[in-house]
Amino acid sequence: MRIAALLAAALLLTQPGSAAAKAQAAEPAAACVPVDGTPTDGAAAQDGRQKEWPVHFGFGHAPSAEEIAAWDIDVRPDGTGLPTGGGTVASGAAVYAATCSVCHGATGVEGPYNILVGRQPGDAFPFADDPTQPKTIGSYWPYATTLFDYIRRAMPPETPGALSNDEVYGLTAYLLHLNEIVPEEIQLNRESLPQVVMPAVDRFRVHER
Repeated sequence: MRIAALLAAALLLTQPGSAAAKAQAAEPAAACVPVDGTPTDGAAAQDGRQKEWPVHFGFGHAPSAEEIAAWDIDVRPDGTGLPTGGGTVASGAAVYAATCSVCHGATGVEGPYNILVGRQPGDAFPFADDPTQPKTIGSYWPYATTLFDYIRRAMPPETPGALSNDEVYGLTAYLLHLNEIVPEEIQLNRESLPQVVMPAVDRFRVHER
């Protein structure tokens, strides 16, 4: 009964001669958007005039060259985009102890967060068969330049981007040394870092798009 009453009320409201229908007809036409995408208001729609988009909406600004440069910091696997500066294992050890050890442990294996250090026996790559294996820098990362890029953009998590280029080069050297990839005396910079060959480099393929 309740559903039937509601349907009857709806039919009455939509009858051409009903008060509701007359009130609806008296309302101005709703805003619409023609096929070309240009918005029109109700009055303009009546006579075919189109309402143009404003030149601007009054917020934001054109970025300056400095603002663009601050975001344009990605580093490619071949080293394209690496900045000037440099660092050593010793300098990176000091930065690691002060900035990274609280999350990754004193030697990169204790946690509580991601394990950074460790190699698989024979540099095996068992991750598809055993996803519980930790994906460390020494066992999983294919490019040393990616390590620099990630640290520079995302670490430490509470103040990403706070480290200087020299500090990031030092951290990269230290972590690569802990993973037995580079010698203790290495000096990393934009020329030497792309020359570092990672154990897992042949486990990945470049996807041509």
